Amino acid sequence: MATPKVTKPPTRANFVIDPSKITGILTHRRVRAGEEYLILHRTTGPASAEVASWHTVPELRRCLYLVQEYLDTLPPRSEDHRSLLGAQSRKRKSPHDELSANGTPNGFQSPFHTNGIGSPSPSPSSSSSSSSETGPRVFNGSLSKRAGFLLAQRSSRHGTPVNATRLPTPAMLEAALKTATPESERAIRDAFVEKLKSLRGVTLENDVDSSTPSLNFTFIKEYVLREGVSAQDPSMFEGCTKCKPDMGQNVGCEYTQKCGCLEYAAVDEQALQSRNPEMYEEYLRVKENQGFQRPDLPKRFPYTKPSIGDTVPQRLVTYYRDHRHAVYECNDNCACGPRCKSRLVQKGRRVPLIIFKTPDRGWAVKCGIALQQGQFIDTYLGEVITSEETDRREENAGQEKASYLYSLDKFVGDPVPGEGTVLTSDDCYVIDGQHWGNVTRFINHSCDPNCRQYTVSYDKNNILLYNLAFFAYTDIPAGTELTFDYMDKDEMEVEDAILYREQILSDPANQDRVRCNCGSVKCRGVMWV
Repeated sequence: MATPKVTKPPTRANFVIDPSKITGILTHRRVRAGEEYLILHRTTGPASAEVASWHTVPELRRCLYLVQEYLDTLPPRSEDHRSLLGAQSRKRKSPHDELSANGTPNGFQSPFHTNGIGSPSPSPSSSSSSSSETGPRVFNGSLSKRAGFLLAQRSSRHGTPVNATRLPTPAMLEAALKTATPESERAIRDAFVEKLKSLRGVTLENDVDSSTPSLNFTFIKEYVLREGVSAQDPSMFEGCTKCKPDMGQNVGCEYTQKCGCLEYAAVDEQALQSRNPEMYEEYLRVKENQGFQRPDLPKRFPYTKPSIGDTVPQRLVTYYRDHRHAVYECNDNCACGPRCKSRLVQKGRRVPLIIFKTPDRGWAVKCGIALQQGQFIDTYLGEVITSEETDRREENAGQEKASYLYSLDKFVGDPVPGEGTVLTSDDCYVIDGQHWGNVTRFINHSCDPNCRQYTVSYDKNNILLYNLAFFAYTDIPAGTELTFDYMDKDEMEVEDAILYREQILSDPANQDRVRCNCGSVKCRGVMWV
């Protein structure tokens, strides 16, 4: 007779902590089982009686972004250990610092001494094999296993009673100072690499230290529209109707005066002057004041023609690269077909990118292949928010927030189609790429960049929502860091840039501004000027 198979109950290691159920990570240590973190659970009742418990890295796999944020607050272990005790007493007491300052007779001073502390009561969360080595594992309650999670319950009968506002203790901080975290760092790195698998041709390099880009970041493939932001259904985009797929050597649109998508595109002034001198004179008279747009004017296609087999990349033509005029692409409602030469950015990134760590400028991006001048790299993505929401987020964040906010203000002052008004800066949407975005979020600033951002639209009548696309401004060798100007200023000569920097740095109003670290000879000295 066969022996019946015994199914073992799942161990605690098979359960995880729900990040929405905790208020923070207090400290860390190493035991025989590996690295552990002391977390404070989100429960009802007085702060002094909050449940706290130690957990392994596998149990915190849903909370690795919180572990990472905790580790980022710690000073380097090479510093004097007293700096950690001093800093932590101010920065990381607990989420209830105002209560811990008052103290209570039940305040817990050390997890390794039982003076004034009851012995751990039996509970589903206690580990008898490790309690003698590490002291109590759960304070002020117990943990239960439910639906794959470890959940905390307050209890006066279970767990070790402690004043939670006194955690972490000096002894815990002393131990944390001496404890390296290679297991956590590997888990954090693996989690980020797993995120990158959703992207084609993006890898991670770090030859500088053991850090990893923030896990509190979601890679997306299109804009995420937030409250107050609307987008027109692509099926409603106006497309060109007079063009055909077999025109222009089977690459779609061939004649700019027939392509309806180029209605607002850059006028080819040289062609206009040679073909119709009278209209050219009229065009010159009115373009500076109120613009001059007619569908039948000769325009400019934005890109070079695609090569046979796409062996040579399409590039942004010189006029658009230098003049920064908005680029209008065809769309799915056009008659020109999917091979049209005016469809490039909408097809997405085609070059391999590498996120890498620099010694002095944080994370950066480089390309695994050489880029030609005018070659498309990628777009800037993120949450699209209103001007009001932007003000709220900036108020709640520090100066670094500005690095991720980009206003879609290319058409400020232009008439809003169908409304009889002009677009103001308050009407403009803003892209916030801090927590939602793509690889371009990691591109660093330079006052003398090798990339530039350009307005690219697939819907010519929408002046509120369009793409910000990065193109190589120069030929860029493989492995060279990609940079762009966060302020999107026009290119300056070296002498003018040096004079400008001297003026900026001598102005007392700029003394508290964030210093620029781009290292360029054209560096302006500070950011956001």
